[in-house]
Formats: sequence, structure tokens, C-alpha cells
Amino acid sequence: MKIAVVSITKHGIALAGKVVAALPGAQLFTPGKFRAEADAAVASTSPGAAHCYEGKVGDQVPALFAAFDGIVCIVSLGAVVRLIAPHLKNKETDPAVVVVDEAGKFVIPVLSGHLGGANQLAGHLATVLGAQPVLTTASDARETIAVDLLGRELGWTFDATHDEIVRCSAAMVNDEAVALVQETGSTDWWASHANGRKGPLPANVTQFGRLEEVDPDRFAAVLWISQREMPAAIAAQLAGRRVVYRPQ
Repeated sequence: MKIAVVSITKHGIALAGKVVAALPGAQLFTPGKFRAEADAAVASTSPGAAHCYEGKVGDQVPALFAAFDGIVCIVSLGAVVRLIAPHLKNKETDPAVVVVDEAGKFVIPVLSGHLGGANQLAGHLATVLGAQPVLTTASDARETIAVDLLGRELGWTFDATHDEIVRCSAAMVNDEAVALVQETGSTDWWASHANGRKGPLPANVTQFGRLEEVDPDRFAAVLWISQREMPAAIAAQLAGRRVVYRPQ
């Protein structure tokens, strides 16, 4: 990920230096009046990573949204919400946005937690800073399966519409019956899933070895890990409530 780190206060810039050091290639953006502090904050780990701007931080947001995959803001949560609100488009294209308080106690994903990677970024920064990650997405809070992240760390891709992701995610977090069918790919995906998972799979998930073993009437959602095309008859039965994962 291409990461921008934004800090607008003198004391926040020192923390920003630690964040930049923890994220290879990250770039620091600060007001011009703190140029000396910004250069010093990155001098030992990322020389040349500091960029200073004139004017308001809000004026920088469009360029940051366009140029970076993620933005870490050492700015108050409320201010960040107001700054980014006019520029939001959709969860498929908006960058990950993470807020860190100036004391480095909390790391909060604000935008694009799953697809954009903000939750994963927050987890990494929390470990580096010794901070508390504040994850509010239901699947992360309850450590269940994040439907749109399954197998991501293994390079898997998925095939599903937005509505199918929403429906299957709702089934997962609401403890409805979910069938997980794995026909191919590594089975070592649970421990490193999302920000890490402990213990067994969720109780509402039933595992199968082949799609044909699943009774569609029993399940609110079906997660299918396979390289083959879904048989037409089964596809018709599962329309709107299935996600297909393709291991690489």
C-alpha cells in the first residue's frame, strides 16, 4: 500500500515519525511551519519522506485520496470525518483511512476497513505503537469470518456482487447458518484471517468438501472455495446468497 501520514501539530509529528518508520515507503505530510520538526522526525529512518504544505489541511485531501491507498491521520476523529466526508465515493475505491490519537494510545480505522485494508493497517500500527486497535466492524469485533477478506492474505480473489457480499456478511455476523465449502486451496487461512483469529471456526459455519453436499434450503449463505464453474442448477438455487473464492 502507498501510505500518507498526516499530522498537523508539533507533538503529533514525533509520533508520525514512528508511523512512517513502521510503514515502508510511507510519506509524511505536515504544515509548512513544522518543516524542521517533520524533517527531524523521519531523518533516521526515511530521509526525504517529509512533505510540507501551505494553507489548510483540508485542501490536501483530494490529492491524498487520488495518490495514496491509505491515509493515517494523527488528527482528531471528528476533524477527520469532516475533512474526508465531501470526498467519499464508494468502498471499492475509497482509500483506507486510519486515525491515531496524538498520545499513541488508540488506532481507529475510519474508512474502507475491509476492502481498503484499514482494519489490517490499524492492527499493524497498534502492534508497532503498543496501542489499542479500535475495530468496530462486526466480523472483527466478534472475530468471525469477514466474508470479503476470506483468503486475501493467501492471494485469493472472490466473485460476488455487492448485494451478495452484504447478504452473506449479514448472515455470518447474525449467526445464521452458513456453509463453507472448500474444494481447493490452502486450508491454513483461519489463523491469519483478517487481524488474526483465535479458537475454532464460528459455530454457525458448517464445512463441506464438495458443493454438491450442501442442502441449499438449510443455509442462509454459501461460501465456495473452488476453481470450477458452479453448476447451473446450483447457481440458480444459490443466487444472491453465495460468494465464490478462487485460490491462486
